[in-house]
Amino acid sequence: MTHRLNPCFCFTRMKRGRVNIAAKCSSFSPSQSRAKRQKTGQGVNASQSHVQDWGNLPHHIVLHIFQYLSLVDRARASSVCRCWNDVFHIPELWRRFEFELNQPATSYLRSTHPDLIQQIIKRHAQHLQYVSFKVDSCTESAEAACNILSQLVNCTIKTLGLISTARPSFMDVSQSHFVSALTVVFVNSKSLSSIKIDDTPVDDPSLKVLVANNSDTLKLLKMSSCPHVSPAGILCVADQCHGLRELALNYHLLSDELLLALSSEKHVHLEHLRIDVVSENPGQTQFHSIKKSSWDALIRHSPQVNIVMYFFLYEEEFEPFFCEETPVTHLYFGRAVSKDMLGRIGLNCPRLVELVVCANGLEPLDEELIRIAERCKSLTAIGLGECEVTCSGFMEFVKMCGGRLNQLSIMEEVLIPDNSYSMEQIHSEVSKHLGRIWFPDMMPTW
Repeated sequence: MTHRLNPCFCFTRMKRGRVNIAAKCSSFSPSQSRAKRQKTGQGVNASQSHVQDWGNLPHHIVLHIFQYLSLVDRARASSVCRCWNDVFHIPELWRRFEFELNQPATSYLRSTHPDLIQQIIKRHAQHLQYVSFKVDSCTESAEAACNILSQLVNCTIKTLGLISTARPSFMDVSQSHFVSALTVVFVNSKSLSSIKIDDTPVDDPSLKVLVANNSDTLKLLKMSSCPHVSPAGILCVADQCHGLRELALNYHLLSDELLLALSSEKHVHLEHLRIDVVSENPGQTQFHSIKKSSWDALIRHSPQVNIVMYFFLYEEEFEPFFCEETPVTHLYFGRAVSKDMLGRIGLNCPRLVELVVCANGLEPLDEELIRIAERCKSLTAIGLGECEVTCSGFMEFVKMCGGRLNQLSIMEEVLIPDNSYSMEQIHSEVSKHLGRIWFPDMMPTW
C-alpha cells in the first residue's frame, strides 16, 4: 500500500523553528497581545526616560564627575544641556586651575585656549584659590603668564606656582613686567599660604610687598635660583612670616642671621629647609661658611626639621662645607665628590637619612662608607652611581646598617669582586641582611 507524504508535514519538519515560533505567537489571545504591546511600549518609554534623566542629575554628582575631566572635556560637556552648563560655572570647580602656556611652533604640549583664559578672568577670577602656570621655553609664554597675573585683581589666591617646563623662560621677561604682575597677586590675595617662584626675577621690594600683605598666612616659600633676591630680602620674610614651615632657596641666601630668625620664639617649628648649592663656573664662586652655633639654634627650636642639600659643585669648591657638625638629613651630589668630602660627611653629619652620590672616581670608598654606617645611625637610603666599592667593604657597610636600609640603589658596575665575595654571593648575602630580596640596579633609580 502506497502512502503519500503530506507536503505540509515535510515543511513543518524542515522549518521546525519557524513553525514553532508561529505556533507560540498564535497561542496568545488578542487581549494578551495588547497587554504585551503595552508592556513593550512602557519599556521603551522607560528607557527613553532613563536617557533623558542624564540632564537632571543632581548638581553635586555632575560636579564630582567634572572634577575628573580635563578642562577641554569639561568645556565640551558644558554645552550638552543647561544643567551641565550651570555646573560648569559653579565656583567650587574653579578654585584649582592650571594655566598651560605653550607656543605651537616650539612645543608639542597643549595650551589653554586664549578665549577660555579671558572667560576665566571675567567670570571666575574671584573664585581662583590654587593657581599654577606651566610655561615652555619661549619668552612669549612667560610674558603671557605675566599678563594673566596682572589681571587677577579680584582674587583670593592661596597657592601660586610658576613652573618652567624647560629652561627658565621667566628669567627672559622684563624684570619690571614680572615684578609688577606678581605684585598684583601679592597685594590683592591677602591669604597666600604657598608660593613656588623658582627661577624667576623676583626681587627684595616684591618680597616686602608679599610680607606686608600675607605675613600671617604664608607657610611655604620656594624660590631657588632667584638672583635678584639678597640675604636681606629673605631675612625680611623669615623675620615677619612666623608661620613659615617650608623654605627652599639657594645657598648664597643662607646666613647665620636667617637661621637665627627661623629659630626665634615667635616662629613656628620649621619642617623642611631645602638648600641648592650650585656653581656654574669653577673657581668663580665663593661659598661662605655657616656657624655650628646657628645650626644648633635651629635644631633646638625645630628638632624634627628636614634639611635637604643639593650640591652641583666642582671638587675644589667643597672646602667650606661639613668642616663642623652639620644637621643635614638629605644629601644629593649631582657632580663628582671627593673621598675627603665623603669622609667629612661620615664625621660631621650624624642626622643623615639619605645620601646619593652620582660620581666619585676610581678609588674604592670602603672606609668612607663604613664610617658613614658607624656615625649616621639614622641612615635609611643610599644611592651610588659612578663610584667603586669592593664587595667586602660593601658587605661590611650592609651588615652595619642592617634592615634599616629601606632604599639601597647600587649599580652593579660599582661593586668590585674580591677574594671574599663573588657577585653571586653578594646577592644572597645582602638579601639576608636586608630581610628582602635585593639585586644591584641596572641603571640609576634616583
